Amino acid sequence: MTAERHDDAPGSGRSRRAGRLLPLLIAASLAGAALLGRSALGPHPGRAAPAGVDMNGRPVQLDPGGGLAPQQRQQQDAKPEGAGRFVVPSVGLDVPLGTMNEVAGSVVPPGFASAFLIVNLGAPTSPATGTVYVAMHSLRWGAVGPGNYLFAPETGTSKVAPGAAVFAGGVRYVVDGATAVPKAELPDADAIWADVPGRLVVLTCLERPDNSPAVDNFVIVAHLDPSGADPR
Repeated sequence: MTAERHDDAPGSGRSRRAGRLLPLLIAASLAGAALLGRSALGPHPGRAAPAGVDMNGRPVQLDPGGGLAPQQRQQQDAKPEGAGRFVVPSVGLDVPLGTMNEVAGSVVPPGFASAFLIVNLGAPTSPATGTVYVAMHSLRWGAVGPGNYLFAPETGTSKVAPGAAVFAGGVRYVVDGATAVPKAELPDADAIWADVPGRLVVLTCLERPDNSPAVDNFVIVAHLDPSGADPR
């Protein structure tokens, strides 16, 4: 998933409003960001080597222009695990929670089988004081990324009902709702980029039933549950 913003300053550790923060255009097919929405394909003459594997071990190939430059990959400092688990029990999603930086205005998850905590946006280590942002890929052509668990591509509606529990790094949240946001509108979606204490924002690409590139992002918003952490 890729997100872009228009300011060049490094993240301050707090979310910025849309006018400054700008687009987490979850690309590639997660967002226009470069990794989302890639198709899962085996080796094919004339095609680039697979960029990784999906949750079922199938090779995943990026859409054209979906990669990062070597320097950007270094600055991203991404780790596919280490921040606990990202769990949505109601839909059977349970994947590693990794970490990554937003780099030069872009959020491009580096893997297809983990969710990623964006550590230089919002309040990643202090959920009660601000918004926590988590990004993940969804995939096309039968491939499965974490984001595919969250929505029904046939209808574009959420599989995660209001009131459902979401655990991010052992912290429990309760879902308020979900919405599809056209990629072109996400940079100006003030409600998403507002720094709200105790809030979780989950971002992925909303895949389409005809397997064409995603035109919308899928966003789930949840609030911190004071009743406690993951009991498992």
